[in-house]
Order: sequence, then structure tokens, then C-alpha cells
Amino acid sequence: MNPHSAYLRRRFLCWSTVIAVLAIGGAIDRRAVAQTNAPGTLFQWSYGANFEGGPDLDAPLVTDRPDFTEASSTVGVGVTQLEMGYTYTYRDHSGANRGHSIGEPLFRVGALANWFEMRLGWNYMHERQDLASSTSRLSGLDDLYLGAKIGLTPQEGFLPEMALIPQMTVPVGDVDHTAGEVLPGVNWIYGWDINEFLGTAGSTQINRVLDGTTSAAYYEIAQSWTFGYTLTDRLGAYTEWFALMPSGADTDRTQHYLNGGFTYLMSDNVQLDVRAGKGLSGTGDDYFLGTGASLRFGAGGLLRR
Repeated sequence: MNPHSAYLRRRFLCWSTVIAVLAIGGAIDRRAVAQTNAPGTLFQWSYGANFEGGPDLDAPLVTDRPDFTEASSTVGVGVTQLEMGYTYTYRDHSGANRGHSIGEPLFRVGALANWFEMRLGWNYMHERQDLASSTSRLSGLDDLYLGAKIGLTPQEGFLPEMALIPQMTVPVGDVDHTAGEVLPGVNWIYGWDINEFLGTAGSTQINRVLDGTTSAAYYEIAQSWTFGYTLTDRLGAYTEWFALMPSGADTDRTQHYLNGGFTYLMSDNVQLDVRAGKGLSGTGDDYFLGTGASLRFGAGGLLRR
């Protein structure tokens, strides 16, 4: 098969998937949004107790960004949430490397039940490396991210709210940004609301990735822990640690990061964010800066309030 034809076919399948996911979100009947008595999780900790309904659409939206740790809740059936942003990264390892992650769109579509959401993301990258005698630039679309978040349990006392995300990337990115193969993974998230001011959460992931130097495949464990703070009705903040730990990599090494940021609710359905982070291990990015926005839509358009 002609390589260019194969590339165009992958792109066609990718855009078909994007359109299908968004069409499903738009086709869900508006009445599904009102299913407040439908379970918000697949399981419960104790029979007949705290088996909560779906997400409260009269409360502010809960987003997966801007921290590394995803939310342990789903968006709710009949709801589409778009989260997007920009991140600048810098590292100085045998030359200055600057990266621009542009768009970062994540579509979260609640479907079938309040405890289930479909997830789709696709991003544009621009990278520049300055060496002593030359400068190189790479730009293009990343591979497509596909996933599904399953709400497992509500919080009950010290027992956490939990969710599970089976996920993968599909090789439809531009030539300089594609892995060339499907890379599967899974993400387990757990969180607690401690009081009106403080919440905490963590995530444990295992994902198949490619070595940055040899392109050999290995499995990477990603662990994170975050603390969220409600400063006012509109202003929030977080601090977080996360680590990327390769298992069986040829050259990639463990990376540790600290980061923090702020969120601001323009309304219950529109949130802005900023963040900054620093690498601790000397093997990853030296620092990163980012900003973004999140919008929540119902089946009939942007939810009011």
C-alpha cells in the first residue's frame, strides 16, 4: 500500500471517530440531563447507603485540567464538556529545548449512564531545539487520544470516590509526532472531599509508551497526588506532585514534578485556569507554564447560569 494512502486512510478514520463521538453527544435527548435519580457510579460502598444520583448540573463544573490528576467524577449523561489549553515547556539537556502544546482539546461526552463518559483528545505540538551549531524545529498533530471514564464508587466517609479510565493513543499524528502504533493504558483515580476548603486525590496509571531515543516500547507507571483548595466561591487552587516511572526502558529515566495553579469560575459552566510546574529529577522538563479554559454544554447547548 502507498504510505501516503495509508496515512490519508488513518486520518479519515480519525476524523470519522471525532465526528461520531461528537454526534453521539449531541444526539442524546435533553431529558437525559434531568435523570437526577440515576446512579452516578457503577457501584456503592454499602448497600442502600450513599448511592448518589448523577452529577449536580446546578453546581459548578468539575474539570480534569489543569492538574495531572484527572477528576474522579464523570460529567453526567447528556452533557458534553470541552477542556482546552496551552502549555510551554523548557529543558536544557545538551541544548535548549522549547515546546509549545497548542489546543490540548479534551472532549468529555456523557453517554448511556451517569457513570459513563467517552473521551477524545487531539493536540498540536511545536518544538524547537537549539544546539551549538544548529537549530531544529518540529511541528504537527499528535496521535489521537481515546478513552472512557467509568465512575466506580461515590465517597463514603474515608472510602474514596473512584473512577477508572481505559485509554489509548491511535497512530494518526503527523510523521514527527506519531508513535506509529496503538499505545494502550489504564488510569485509576481516587479522591476525597475533606471539608468545604480542602480536597485531595491521586491517580495510578500504567501506559505503553515508546523510548525517546530508541523508540522501543515499554510500560510506564505514572503516579500523582494533588490537593485542591476552595479559596472563594469562584477562585480555587491546587498543589501537586507526579512522577513518570519507566519499566524496561532503554534510555528513558524516572521524572518527578511539582506543580500548582489556580482556577477561576466565570460561571458554573465556564472555568479558566493557569498553572506552573518544575522538574525535580533532572531528566525531564526543567519547567512548564500553562493556561486553559473549560466549557460545559447540555444536550441543547451551553448550560445556563
